Amino acid sequence: MAEGLRERKKRQTRQRISEVAVGLFVERGFDRVTIAEVAAAAEVSVNTLYNYYESKEDLVLPPDQASPQRLADIVRAREPGESAARAVLAHLRDELRRRDRKVGLSAGFGRVFEMMRAAPTLTARLEDLGRQTTDALGTVLAEETGAAPGDPTPRVVAGQIGWFHSLVYGEIGRRIVAGEKPDAIAAAILELLDVVEEMLSPGALAYATRPPDAAPVTASAQV
Repeated sequence: MAEGLRERKKRQTRQRISEVAVGLFVERGFDRVTIAEVAAAAEVSVNTLYNYYESKEDLVLPPDQASPQRLADIVRAREPGESAARAVLAHLRDELRRRDRKVGLSAGFGRVFEMMRAAPTLTARLEDLGRQTTDALGTVLAEETGAAPGDPTPRVVAGQIGWFHSLVYGEIGRRIVAGEKPDAIAAAILELLDVVEEMLSPGALAYATRPPDAAPVTASAQV
């Protein structure tokens, strides 16, 4: 369905507010910029800004982009014959090869990362997001494997997947701060994922393999 004029204007306004906000945060520091200053720079009212973003942190980490369902959605969409861990490994490799902004390899992300790292509320949000992401994945693994109540296996596997997912982002951030170029970072992280895959146990790599005759489940199909 084609995007209507009203929806397009709302999307453009939302994007402009976020871009203006991040620019101010990078220039002056997250904690030194007020919501009122962001609204003024974006030429909207404070009330309008809050209609699009519920909190200041959402301007940098919007829930529709920094979603705790990220890993769960990747696993839900895995192909027949593919396990949960291998689906996430393949997805990360694809994002790295495309230099996807989701893994922080877009131009100018280094300054944004430094700004985020210097803001306690943003680092706390990222830590909480990591926990929620792992918990959501554990729930999906338990549902799809039919694990018995109290079976720790889905949580253990989700924890391992969440760990190497966080490891990738942490290593990308470290290399960005060190001044490495996106191509060099992507190559290094692809090698890191090869090591991760080699070191994960056969049980973790094979866990929750989708049956050959099963169809991928999209997030929108979830009740």
